[in-house]
Amino acid sequence: MTCQTATLTLYGAAASGSVAVEAALVLLGLPYRLIEGATWAEASARDRVAASNPMRQIPTLLLPGGEVMTESAAILIYLADLHPEARLAPAADDPRRGQFLRWMLYVSSAIYALHWIKPDVTRIGAPEGARAAVVDAVHERIAFCWANMDVQLTPGRWLLGNELTVLDLYVATVSRFGPWRARFCEVAPRMAEVIHRIDAEPRLAALWRERFPEA
Repeated sequence: MTCQTATLTLYGAAASGSVAVEAALVLLGLPYRLIEGATWAEASARDRVAASNPMRQIPTLLLPGGEVMTESAAILIYLADLHPEARLAPAADDPRRGQFLRWMLYVSSAIYALHWIKPDVTRIGAPEGARAAVVDAVHERIAFCWANMDVQLTPGRWLLGNELTVLDLYVATVSRFGPWRARFCEVAPRMAEVIHRIDAEPRLAALWRERFPEA
């Protein structure tokens, strides 16, 4: 997903949260240059992104004027709002806007953020020997949070009704992480029906295959 005339630069990696940003860029038809690197596993990838994002994390998006965007939910909301004609986010005066923002930040803070613990459980003061138990506990919490979201949504064709938004892209991406998509479908059956449609979206089929090759 590279382009010599790209004006956006995205630091990202396969099977990561940056894929949701890639999906948004594809739907918006925006050219971008992808700098690949799994920062959670590769010191060289962390070093590459460090100049733009001192947290050394992905996704990190460089805008045409040199401005840096980080945090997946923020990037997705920004891109959708910047291109209202694509209708990938409810407008500020849309009755769905409050719930859109609520669930975008919920996925980011209550679910996605927990994956930060798994590569190094000492980050939360747990001994490395407790890693398996901590990861199991994290996965149980994530499953609980998906179930909590599921019972409070009333999806239409898409999660917020009859228009696809970046929330659909975000959930389709993050639900592939541990405790894995099968568990997501078990605890969040109403959302799962929608996410299967996202998986099958013709405009994104090639991206999903390329960026989640083992899913």
